[in-house]
This record gives sequence, structure tokens and C-alpha cells, in this order.
Amino acid sequence: MRLDKYLKVSRLIKRRTVANDACDNARISVNGKPAKASYDVKIGDQISVAYGERLLTVRVLDIRETTKKTESVGMYEVLSESDA
Repeated sequence: MRLDKYLKVSRLIKRRTVANDACDNARISVNGKPAKASYDVKIGDQISVAYGERLLTVRVLDIRETTKKTESVGMYEVLSESDA
């Protein structure tokens, strides 16, 4: 699954276009490297998302095409959350 779609389906970012822009502006990294929106997400990848001053790092546990809001939290495990 594409990175921008994974971010939207897992609800780490609300809209796919916003996820796409975040990737273009190097605010998303996968396994420590800046990633493009077309990156193919795999189970076990570590995704870091920079929200303004906050940095959220998660590990991918599951990949689904669609999910309910209550089940989306099970798609990733939060590794760290910090204010930059």
C-alpha cells in the first residue's frame, strides 16, 4: 500500500492530499529516511511524522485497504512521541 494511503487509512493524517503534501515537504520518514508518497509500506516499517513541533514515531503492525475508526489504532504501535 502507498504511504499516503496508509497514513490516511490508519488515521495518522486525516486526508490523503495532506499526507501527500507532508511527504513532498520531507515531514514523513520511513526507517530513518525521507519517504515519497508512493513508498510501498511494509509490516515492521517505522514511520516518523512531524506535526509542527511534535514528532510521532510508529511501527506498522497491519496493512488494510479500509478500516473503521475504532480499529485503525491496531494498524500501528506508537514507539515515541515528543515535542521538538
